[in-house]
Amino acid sequence: MPLTFTLDPAITPALRDGILDLWTDVSNAGGAVGFVAPVTREEIRPELVRHFVQMAEGRTRLLVGHDETGEVAAAAFLTRNAHRLMPHWVWLYTVMVHPRHQGQGYGRDLLAAAADAARAMEGVEAIRLSCRGGHGLERFYASCGYKEVGRVPDAIRVAPGDDRDEIVMLLPLG
Repeated sequence: MPLTFTLDPAITPALRDGILDLWTDVSNAGGAVGFVAPVTREEIRPELVRHFVQMAEGRTRLLVGHDETGEVAAAAFLTRNAHRLMPHWVWLYTVMVHPRHQGQGYGRDLLAAAADAARAMEGVEAIRLSCRGGHGLERFYASCGYKEVGRVPDAIRVAPGDDRDEIVMLLPLG
């Protein structure tokens, strides 16, 4: 059953809690979304609040995918580039599909919905994202049309002695 995507949904307590649960479950399943397992909802909450502040300021947009039961199953944040010479592309952050839904094509669906949302944003010609090396994420993003455009060796320290590359990917929307 396909996910139902909503761009810029109203932030309700249920949606907030659903995103917190999603982010926590993805992180604790080993997902590379800014935290290292084990992590709690309360550790993630301040980061989600920062995203909500950016949304209120008009700099970030939220894309949410709900499953057939209405639960939050996927999410991503699109953020306008603040640099005055780079308004023609957006960042895609915190791309998440709940572990119970992985392997069903929902990641591709989420990326396609994010590309559609970005295309609808005035003047946006591309999406950039960065991902953590060591998970094969760059292969997944490449299979969805993204191209690797940069790599910073050992930029991400997951734990002492466990440094990963930061990989920058680009999806032209033309």
